[in-house]
Amino acid sequence: MTEQALPLTVAVIVGSVRRPRVGRAVAEWFAGVGARTTAHKLDVIDLAEVDLPLDGTRPGGCHDSPIAGRLAAADAFAVVTPEYNHSYPAALKNAIDWHYRQWMFKPVTFVSYGAGSGGVRAVEHLRLVFAELHAATTRHGVVLNAPWERLGPQGALDAGPGAERAAETALRELTWWGGALKAARVAAPFEA
Repeated sequence: MTEQALPLTVAVIVGSVRRPRVGRAVAEWFAGVGARTTAHKLDVIDLAEVDLPLDGTRPGGCHDSPIAGRLAAADAFAVVTPEYNHSYPAALKNAIDWHYRQWMFKPVTFVSYGAGSGGVRAVEHLRLVFAELHAATTRHGVVLNAPWERLGPQGALDAGPGAERAAETALRELTWWGGALKAARVAAPFEA
């Protein structure tokens, strides 16, 4: 990837809106790992702070949603998701479904968490959804088991060295795909 292609904008999406929750701390930890390089700019989008109606009504279409511009500006996505009942949160599905072109031909990595499985079943469901939206999901991601047990006194996550390495690897792959797909979108746009 050339220096002109850098930095890529990575939208880090906090998929849980439950209170209390650990999703924001996980997203901030991941963004902190990403901020250690100049390969990308990170934009944390917390769905708990976004007003997307649940009734499917889109008066101005998805282009008028509060986050449509931020998603469109992103070159890549990191979706932070818990696992609820063997899948991902309804608020995340709502946000994904509200948008379409914003996801197209861009890479998505996952930072999942939960008790036991670390959220991997949620990620497997999300892979199918993003494939339908013409997005490319990465092989590498981050899986965190019970991250709420590793929150410091100020609420910051200490995920440990293994998770740090996983985040660095996921970000390297996401950056590679982000640059490759950005160049392809410019050189040969695909009309779906």
